Amino acid sequence: MLFNINEERLKDDIATLSKMIDKSYPGYTRRPFTKYYKESRGWLYREMETLGLEVYIDAASNLIGKRTGKVPSLAPIMIGSHTDSVIGGGRFDGIIGVLAGIEIVRQLNELDIELNHTLLIVDFTAEEASEFGISTIGSRGMVGMLTEEQLSRDNLEGLKLEKGISMIGGRPENIQNEALQKGDLSLYMELHIEQGPVLDKTENDIGAVTGIVGIRRYKVVIKGQPNHAGTTPMNMRYDALSAASEVILSIEKVANQNYEEPAVGTVGRIFSKPNGSNIIPGEIILEFELRSISDDVLDQMVQFIKEHIQSIKNKRDIHIEIQELSYSDPVKINFNILHGIRESCKVIGKTIDLPSGAGHDANQIAKIAPVGMIFVPSKNGKSHCPEEWTEYRQVAKGVHALANALIYFDTNL
Repeated sequence: MLFNINEERLKDDIATLSKMIDKSYPGYTRRPFTKYYKESRGWLYREMETLGLEVYIDAASNLIGKRTGKVPSLAPIMIGSHTDSVIGGGRFDGIIGVLAGIEIVRQLNELDIELNHTLLIVDFTAEEASEFGISTIGSRGMVGMLTEEQLSRDNLEGLKLEKGISMIGGRPENIQNEALQKGDLSLYMELHIEQGPVLDKTENDIGAVTGIVGIRRYKVVIKGQPNHAGTTPMNMRYDALSAASEVILSIEKVANQNYEEPAVGTVGRIFSKPNGSNIIPGEIILEFELRSISDDVLDQMVQFIKEHIQSIKNKRDIHIEIQELSYSDPVKINFNILHGIRESCKVIGKTIDLPSGAGHDANQIAKIAPVGMIFVPSKNGKSHCPEEWTEYRQVAKGVHALANALIYFDTNL
């Protein structure tokens, strides 16, 4: 299909969303459940309405635009991503996936194309790791994977997750009843920046994603004994921070081992109490995550880390507990879906297959439907920072490839 993707229109849309940010932080910061997020959601809602979409917010607070297809008996095809960001993030991560859906609907309208399948364009709520210890909140909720315990969690400001979802139009009490089931979608597809250097360094235009890593996140609480830093002998201390340092190094050691599939481990948050320079730390809370495309590898890593923690606990006679915060299963893209995406990309530009080292909303939607993803290059592999950049012509190529894939699957599913 000869689409004429409007690069300037995409550029203007990205620029518009890039202004709806919290300027008290560096870069392009738009955290969920904030006034900046509500502002961007309002703009998206109006854009969807302008295109003639039936616009609604589901129980998990995902914003959805619906374009009805010719054959009501066919389960819809969904295209989407997210518009929230990490603190100090960039202007392309997630955003281009939502705007790709908007541009594709414009193209379908302008070319007077009526699809067989109903098309859903979705902006998922809170894809990025949140202060609630959970990522992909909206897509988890869409498939009924938000637990009562998760919904009752507080962020640092004391806001409960269920309250945040309600604030932006969701109905947390109905999440389980309204959750999508297997068969409710024919396919979910997403355009995303690679967030790595492969496409940029190999001078390829597009990546057909072969699989998506699973992610497991944990909280570790280490309780020692706060005491005077000057009067307590070294051999009589129960220093929680020293114990935490050993835990952190053990996580790094485990992640550096050789496994059947590549793996990484990261400690990204740490809190010290009472946090005084002249007080022996009495309590440390840290959060870490593990990533791999293999569930077996993740199981091995968790077991090794728990064994290290038990050893540190025994050696130091200190209390350490570990709690799972969230997990996302690894996803391997179905061969037929990968083939269709690959062929749709090849006619647009130089294409290679590659896995995703980042998690996505597709991890959750894969529980109920086939998924597919398309990557476009990230300059120098940078993401989750203000320097994140993808050339607009490359974004347009990705949108064109996604539109081609939509037409392909509309007639082949």
